[in-house]
Amino acid sequence: MNQGDLSASEMHPETRPFWEAGRAGEFLLRICQDCGRFHWYPRAICPFCFSVRTEWRASGGEGVIYAYSVMRRATPPYAIAYVTLSEGPTMMTNIIDCDIDRLFIGQAVRLAFKPASDGRAIPCFRPVSTDKPPPTTRRG
Repeated sequence: MNQGDLSASEMHPETRPFWEAGRAGEFLLRICQDCGRFHWYPRAICPFCFSVRTEWRASGGEGVIYAYSVMRRATPPYAIAYVTLSEGPTMMTNIIDCDIDRLFIGQAVRLAFKPASDGRAIPCFRPVSTDKPPPTTRRG
């Protein structure tokens, strides 16, 4: 699926290691050395305990779709989603290289970088499998 030209946000000195790692195929997250929690988006101050003792850590690049929306009026249509990473944070991203009609909440996804117009690597995700889970029955 072609989603057109992806663009990256402005590069700041604070996020430079993130973008450089992406070019090398590595996805980095920030983790707080005081409270031990990962956070997204990359920033130097922990949003949970406000510590400045944060550092970069490599992410496994796996997660699940928390919520998604299909942009059907676009040409071609594409999907954006909130993906909850296995490390804990939830990030907004594009879901790529898939049949957008077979996406579902809770679906396992894996990191896939796509090139931006300026050469940086944009973290996107693609489904691990398109097998939908059996429907759940509501009781009570």
